[in-house]
Amino acid sequence: MNRSTFKTIPQDRYLEDYVEGAVHEFGPVTITEDEIVRFGRKFDPQLFHTDPIAARDSVYGGLIASGWHTCSLFMRLFVENYLPGSASLGSPGVDELRWLKPVRPGDQLSLRVTVHKVKPSTSKPDRGVLFSFCEMLNQENEVVATMMALNLIRYRGSVADSPVS
Repeated sequence: MNRSTFKTIPQDRYLEDYVEGAVHEFGPVTITEDEIVRFGRKFDPQLFHTDPIAARDSVYGGLIASGWHTCSLFMRLFVENYLPGSASLGSPGVDELRWLKPVRPGDQLSLRVTVHKVKPSTSKPDRGVLFSFCEMLNQENEVVATMMALNLIRYRGSVADSPVS
C-alpha cells in the first residue's frame, strides 16, 4: 500500500523534501493476538490487553491492543518509511495523541501522514521542525489513532552533514 510522492529514499531525505500538504501512506502491518498479549503483559498489564478469555467480559468484548502498542507500530512505519536517515535529529514530542477505536488481533494497520507544516529554526539555520499529522488506519479504513508528530530535521548540505575528520 505504500503511496508516497517523495523523490528520495528515507536515507537521502532532508527537511526540504517535505512538502506541506503532501500525503504519504505506508503499510500495512498485521498485529497478532500473541503480540498483543506479550506487549500487554510487559508494558500495560490490563486484562483486556493480557487475557483473551477475561477480555470477553470487558467493555471491549474481547482482547484489544494497548494504545502504546499501536503507537509502537506507528513508530516502526514512521521511521522505516517517512523520517530521514541521518538528517533526523530526534523529536521534542507529539501533540494531540488520541486512540479512537480498539485495535484487535488480526487487524492490518496502515499509516497515513500529512505534512502539516515545515518551520525553519530561528536559532539554528541548519535545521527546522517538521509537523506531521499522523493517522493509523485499520483494514476497514477506519482511523484508530491520531497524533501530531514533531521532528527536528536538518537541511541538505548543512555543516553537520559533513564527515567528521
